[in-house]
Amino acid sequence: MPFATDKSGSALICHPEGQVNSANAAAFEADLMAQVDKGEQHIVLDLGRLDYISSAGLRVVLLLAKKLKQSGGALILCDIQPNVREVFEISGFLAILKVCATRAEAIAALN
Repeated sequence: MPFATDKSGSALICHPEGQVNSANAAAFEADLMAQVDKGEQHIVLDLGRLDYISSAGLRVVLLLAKKLKQSGGALILCDIQPNVREVFEISGFLAILKVCATRAEAIAALN
């Protein structure tokens, strides 16, 4: 699942769009892990354009957070749409992941 990226200071901002589901979660995971393997340590997932995330997508987010933490980095989610936020809430992920309301807040939290 291709996604747009931007850099802001030490933070890589990733913008997934549409849906992350079982059909594209493996590609999403491969793309994100490739960023970490290239040396990215601070990633902001800007979920403003994400309409849906399945349990397969949640697994990818959790794996990314764990990999970044192991390497001394960090993951922050921001701009989560209400229906996607509900999935994160129900799964309990909001209690274990750092979430900011806006991209600017997420970048400030990393720098």
